[in-house]
Amino acid sequence: MSDVQKGMALLIAAFHKYSGKEGDKFTLSKGELKELLNNEMSDIFGKTQDAKALDKIFKDLDANADGVVDFQEYVTLVACITMLCNEFFTKK
Repeated sequence: MSDVQKGMALLIAAFHKYSGKEGDKFTLSKGELKELLNNEMSDIFGKTQDAKALDKIFKDLDANADGVVDFQEYVTLVACITMLCNEFFTKK
């Protein structure tokens, strides 16, 4: 498996590790998103304890306003963060 394929597999596995604990197994509730952010992205976001900040992140991610974050919305978050990290490291 190529490095890109491994990365894709890891993104998928991380999503499904948290999705479905509270309802639909193909979406993230706000609680599931908080757990994912705290466990998988705390180096970037810090520990997500601020309820208002979490509400904003969740609302911004939930593009179709259906009250959950689906896989496409999750991938959009990861892609945006990856682009910002790339810009940061290429400017150094």
